[in-house]
Amino acid sequence: MKAILYTKFGPPEVLHLQEVEKPAPKDNEVLIKIHATSVVKEDPDMRASPGFNGLLKPRHQILGQELAGEIEATGKDVTRFKQGDQVFGIDSFGAYAEYRCMAENGMLAKKPANMSYQEAASVPNGALTALPFLRDKAKIQSGQTVLIYGASGSVGAAAVQLAKFYGAEVTGVCSTAKLEWVKSLGANQVIDYTQEDFTENGKTYDIIFDTVGKRSFSECKGSLRDAGIYLTTVPTPVVMLQALWTSKRSGKKVKFAATGLRPSSEKIKDLVFLTELIEAGRLKPAIDRVYPLEHIVEAHRYVEKGHKKGNVVIEIFPS
Repeated sequence: MKAILYTKFGPPEVLHLQEVEKPAPKDNEVLIKIHATSVVKEDPDMRASPGFNGLLKPRHQILGQELAGEIEATGKDVTRFKQGDQVFGIDSFGAYAEYRCMAENGMLAKKPANMSYQEAASVPNGALTALPFLRDKAKIQSGQTVLIYGASGSVGAAAVQLAKFYGAEVTGVCSTAKLEWVKSLGANQVIDYTQEDFTENGKTYDIIFDTVGKRSFSECKGSLRDAGIYLTTVPTPVVMLQALWTSKRSGKKVKFAATGLRPSSEKIKDLVFLTELIEAGRLKPAIDRVYPLEHIVEAHRYVEKGHKKGNVVIEIFPS
């Protein structure tokens, strides 16, 4: 099978297309023919430098987290899926390839019937991050006011739509070129951060969700209502201390969710819930660009510039 590998850290050019052995599923695994994957923000980071994927060289040579495809074969103990099922899901590595084995109790669910493989592959990372922040940490309620900072990114685009689903009044903060697009996702108001600093306009919110880790609690505190909640996806030591400190006091809170560390069973339930929202028309895909697998270097170059709008999808088998 074809796959994108890298054997050393570095620029996008370290990624190369290569023929590798097609995997075979173990007794508790399914073999997925991957029709589409994506380049999430973390992929270029793991490609460029040592860290989560090894120190001296990449521990996992095939990157890629999100996927959508078809079950080609199942291990003898598998009961959740059968051959021919169309699925979508997410894992830490391995989706930049034509085939991938996953445990049947991995983060995998039936693909929404009204979505293409490309669209489905763009959903899990952003939505599975935004959902636990808003639903579980902020306990979002109908009628609340919510500001989403970084509203045009993968997490931000999902957060805008999910906040609207829960009945909130949503303000999205993004750059000039993306204002209308964020409005189209359902934002009631949009703020161009190149022209206006939301912390200085006198408005206050029940929830401020910084999806890109650019605005600190100290900066946002004055824009929170008395019992307001500040959420951030970037858990710096300062954020962790603030979360601990504010948890023991009344008033404004700092909260962080380690969404990547949640049990697979919780993520599977959320994937099923997201499928229901998608099929009901309450959550739509946010895709900026689609590249063929052979153009993965170009896709990485684009994503690491930091200006993508929603998600960048990689097509492996054209639908």
